[in-house]
Amino acid sequence: MGRRDLFELVLLAAIWGASFLFMKIAVSEFGPIGLIACRVSVAAVFLFAILAAKGAISTLPNKILPFFILGAINTAIPFVLFAYALKTLPVGYGAVINATVPLFGALTATMLGLEKISFQKGVGLAVGFGGVLVLVASKLTAVENGLAIAAGLLAALLYGIAAYYSKKQFAGDNPLVVAAGSLMGATALLIPFTWFAWPTSPISTKAWLYGIALGIVCTGIAYLLYFRLIKHVGPTKAITVTYLIPVFGMLWGFIVLQELITWNMIVGCLVILAGTTMVIRSPHHPPSSTTKVSVASSTT
Repeated sequence: MGRRDLFELVLLAAIWGASFLFMKIAVSEFGPIGLIACRVSVAAVFLFAILAAKGAISTLPNKILPFFILGAINTAIPFVLFAYALKTLPVGYGAVINATVPLFGALTATMLGLEKISFQKGVGLAVGFGGVLVLVASKLTAVENGLAIAAGLLAALLYGIAAYYSKKQFAGDNPLVVAAGSLMGATALLIPFTWFAWPTSPISTKAWLYGIALGIVCTGIAYLLYFRLIKHVGPTKAITVTYLIPVFGMLWGFIVLQELITWNMIVGCLVILAGTTMVIRSPHHPPSSTTKVSVASSTT
């Protein structure tokens, strides 16, 4: 990995880590649905403009329903769930919970019969989810914390499911085109709900700026960086951004909001990432009648 690739990997982690901070700050004024509707619509317009500049709009595959489904399970619903979770949880907790996505991806592959579970993968899953217990142990005393944690974990599960749905429906399609199409699907899904969930109080300029930054920087530009990394260093190295996002999430929360970085967060994060490493590096054994499907990482 060259210097530029390494710089872009760290930059991407910093941007995606900042997405949790931006959501934490803006969600109190927008509400979860309003904030994510702003985010995905801005991102959809941004990526559509990129495709138009490249003359690639015609490459959008005619897969309206798959785009709608992918937009729901990979973007709209998990983004809203994380925004809801961050109304209660610290920024760092949200970023660490997001690090469970590869674990849920591997679990999904096993449950769907796409891959057999090896001893190493089984241990990795046990270790990783054990790390989740360490992380949330001190937060389960309040009902609202429990609901927030459940929302974050459900979002991570949906990301894991979406990785395999995307592989099945869009294999061979340009990833940037798929990202733009899924964001348009997510926007279409959220518009009717936004009509009823939009806040009655005026939204401050500060919150609007964070919402727009979520769409352009944390979604549009982040996708461009991620797909460039996949092209230049391959998906296996690009997915290592998962390991850095929790670090930046905790760091941004500490610097901007003075959130404490607790031992539960540090130990839970390290254990989750240790389990993730075992899962990612475990040998894959797909059933003989099933085509092997690689784990892709989605993230907020």
